[in-house]
Amino acid sequence: MTITTATPPARRASVDLARGFLTGGVLGTSLAAVVVGIVIGRMPPVVTGLGLASVYGLLVFLAGVPRRLREAAVAPRTALAVIESRKVIRSEDTDVPVRFDLTVAPDGAPAYRVETTQHVHVSDLPDHRPQGVLVVQYPPDRPTQVRIVKRPTPEWEERAAEARIDSAPGPALVSDPPEGSAAGFLTLLGLLLGAAAVVLLFRAELFDQGGEVRRPSAKPSVSSTSSTTTVTSASGTVALGSDRSMLDEGELRRAVDLLLKGRKTHHAVTLVAQERRLTVIFVSSASAVPHFDLRSLPYDRVPGLVEAARTTLGVKSPRTWHLTAHRVTGALTLRVTVAGSEGTASLEADGRGRVVRRSPVR
Repeated sequence: MTITTATPPARRASVDLARGFLTGGVLGTSLAAVVVGIVIGRMPPVVTGLGLASVYGLLVFLAGVPRRLREAAVAPRTALAVIESRKVIRSEDTDVPVRFDLTVAPDGAPAYRVETTQHVHVSDLPDHRPQGVLVVQYPPDRPTQVRIVKRPTPEWEERAAEARIDSAPGPALVSDPPEGSAAGFLTLLGLLLGAAAVVLLFRAELFDQGGEVRRPSAKPSVSSTSSTTTVTSASGTVALGSDRSMLDEGELRRAVDLLLKGRKTHHAVTLVAQERRLTVIFVSSASAVPHFDLRSLPYDRVPGLVEAARTTLGVKSPRTWHLTAHRVTGALTLRVTVAGSEGTASLEADGRGRVVRRSPVR
């Protein structure tokens, strides 16, 4: 039996390319929003990033439900195929991935070339030699998604033993998603554009460019020539100029007072202080999370705690430090973390500034 050849079926990849670009944009925006929110100490970008990724994932799943239902309701089409060539990709396991170049000859339709990869047991490799005829199956609407049938019915097995199939002209189509380098480029482009949009949106807070920081919904900023203060209903940030430090006498307390100015409550969930930056996450009126009174912190003890962390924990050349105050474990805890070329170390103090635990560099 000889089967004639004809032009291979056409493919359209524009939808896949657009979906790749959109997926990259959503991923870039979501990841950048989460990272930026953590860096600047604001929860709305973090929540927005996680929410955007979750909603997009749900929409993609729901959009694919009709296609999956259609595919489940339609029986795959069976055809004969001849192996033009094969290549074992790697051979470490008993089931090895093999790339096949096939000529598929459907009944009543033109034959076409297709390239597909499938795992084959090493003991079955002699049965998959070039010019051998096999039985394959594929969805009627996606003829490039070819899978070799390992155990065909006796009728198809007999047809394969008697058939002679002429090679179809190339090039061979690919059974995997066809976007290739174009789709990868568009996905990467979308990811970069999404991340860049978020960074540009928060560029002032990220890079401390000075001046008044604009916010979508916040109380007025309080600015000076050497610091920038940003206060919203959920958080507050003070960024000092290069000539000042949070370890200067009274500087940390003054920064906290700036954030508390005009607020009805003095309670916070977390306080994070760095060399020139202070971030406070305020507690909402209806929140049940552990919180503490910002006025109760032992501000005069902070410089000494930072100095002890720098000099007694094995970090010989400390580059950065940050102080975190919270009540996650019940009691108010102050944690000072220092980092340098030797690694990271930390110490913990209680609400009075007394050291209760040291974790030297390892």
